[in-house]
Order: sequence, then structure tokens, then C-alpha cells
Amino acid sequence: MLRIHFTGVDLARVRMAGRPDALWETILSFHRLRDRRDVRLFGEWRTTTRSRLNSETRVLGALIPSRGYFPDFLTPVEGQYGWDTGLDALRGIRPERMRRELHVLGQGAPPSPRLRDFADDAARHLPRLMDELRGYHRAAVEPYWTHIQAQIEAERAARGRALLDGGADELLASLPPMLRWRAPVLECDYPVDRDVRLRGRGLLLQPSFFCRRTAVTLHDPELPPVLVYPAAAQLASAQTGGEAARPVEEQRQRTLGKLVGHTRSVVLRAIGDGATTSELARRAGVSLASASQHACVMREAGLVTTLRRGSAVLHTVTPLGAALLKGGAVAS
Repeated sequence: MLRIHFTGVDLARVRMAGRPDALWETILSFHRLRDRRDVRLFGEWRTTTRSRLNSETRVLGALIPSRGYFPDFLTPVEGQYGWDTGLDALRGIRPERMRRELHVLGQGAPPSPRLRDFADDAARHLPRLMDELRGYHRAAVEPYWTHIQAQIEAERAARGRALLDGGADELLASLPPMLRWRAPVLECDYPVDRDVRLRGRGLLLQPSFFCRRTAVTLHDPELPPVLVYPAAAQLASAQTGGEAARPVEEQRQRTLGKLVGHTRSVVLRAIGDGATTSELARRAGVSLASASQHACVMREAGLVTTLRRGSAVLHTVTPLGAALLKGGAVAS
């Protein structure tokens, strides 16, 4: 079990990541690629990704085992600011830190020849790792980035409501079921027994599309604390029978033609930073049934994401929907 210990200062410094972290998504997706579970959600994605991969992933395979620890340097904190920023930070990791973390990776089992070779001269092998990361990211993550962004935005909207309703205490209590808030400790199902003491540094909550079943945190307690956890939005998308794993372009081309008329333009704008169906009906001045129908069509068109919370649902605008609103491209 993982136990994260908060002080009053830490509670005041809890924050949600502003966007998906491209490096975390890339590394965690490499786990999903080799995992045979969650076929409904990731089965089609695995097949398509494998067909796209025409570059080597041997170094990645050596550094990212099927389960358990992988080096912290693969997910620098700068990754929260974008793919290129994260890669620049990774490129600047000191060789001695790499060797130290690779030593941790090699504990408990004889290191593979490739891992031993990387550890012996990490600086020389780093360009190869960077090339593999870029090639894998282009095949496995980049085609789905708009969908990933939409899912994380929906998750942020849900957690933001909890924060507004009850502060940091309610935010932590609203996290997925594998995370249990028992003030002042956040407990999590975890493969090893571990205590993390924040010591006034706060905690960055990073929802992730490719994170599954358990949350993930960094091994080094001196690094800025971050908790990567499964975005609840992806659990709802599993009901689509793999539809969420297809590039959003394929989905919206089939249904975008349905999005016409002034009323849907009003409904889309009424969603704002997030709205339940009843709030949407009230803001747009339409009936509850009409609001639900319009939201359904816009969800199929890739303009809206819907996250279910108990008996209620929360609609949020996707990046595509926001771009459409800014461009004034909705037909009237």
C-alpha cells in the first residue's frame, strides 16, 4: 500500500495538472501495449499501434519492465509543460543520476545485457533512447492526443467541482476508488508498501489516460511529489467497445455533419467550463430531453466529453469544440 502523508501546508498546495503529461502518457502506454487486459478499451489501439511501429523499441523495453519500477528520469517534471519541453529536460539528465536509477532498476534480478550496456555509458546511449521515444510516441500516442486531452479536461472539470464544493479535502475524497482519503493520509493500492511524506511541498495530481488500476508516483522521495492516477473519464469510454481507442478523426467524420443549427451552437457555448444536463438545459433555455439529445450528438461529433458521476453526468467541451467556438464555425 502507498500512503501519502499531508500537513496543513500540503493540503493548501494540492493542485491539478493543467494538461496531460506527454511523457507519462507515452511511458504508461508502453505498459498497456504489452498488457493483454482491458481489451475493450485498448484492444484496437494495440493492434493499430503495433502496425504503425516501424522503429526499434529495444532500449525502451529494457528500461520499462512489464511491471514494477521504471527510472524516474524517464518522466521529468517538465513534461507537464509539453512534449518538447519534457524531452529537453530528459536530454539534460546527468549521467550519474541515470546510473543511480538504472542500478535501482537492476536490483532483484540479473540485468539484461542491453540494460547493463546502457548503464555503463548512459550518455552515449541517450540519443538512441530519445529516438525510440519519439518514434514510439508518434505511433502510439500522438494520433490520439486530442482524445486524451478531452478525457483529461473532463477529469479536471469533475475534480474542480469537488474542490469548489468542499476544498482540498473534498477533492482528495472524490478521487477514483483505488485512492482513499483518510485525513491526513491518502492511501492507494500499490504493489509495494511505501510511505511518502510531502513535508510542505504539496502534491501535483496528474490524471492519465493510459494509467490503469493503480496510481503511480516517483521512486525518489526528493523529487517534486506527483501522483499519476487513472482518469475516471476513460472508464466511461470503455463502454464504447474500443471506440475511444480510435483516432478521433475517424469518429468525428461520421457524425460532424449532424452538427447544424443555431440551437446546438447555443448549447455548445452553454457548456462553458462544464455543465450537468440539467444545468445545460437551464443555461441554453431548452428542455432536459433536448439538452441531453444535443449533448449526445455533439459527443459523437467529438465536440463534447461526458463524464458520469453517480446518477449525474458532467459535460465538458473538447479541444475541437473549443476551437470550433473560437472560430465561429458552427452553422447557424
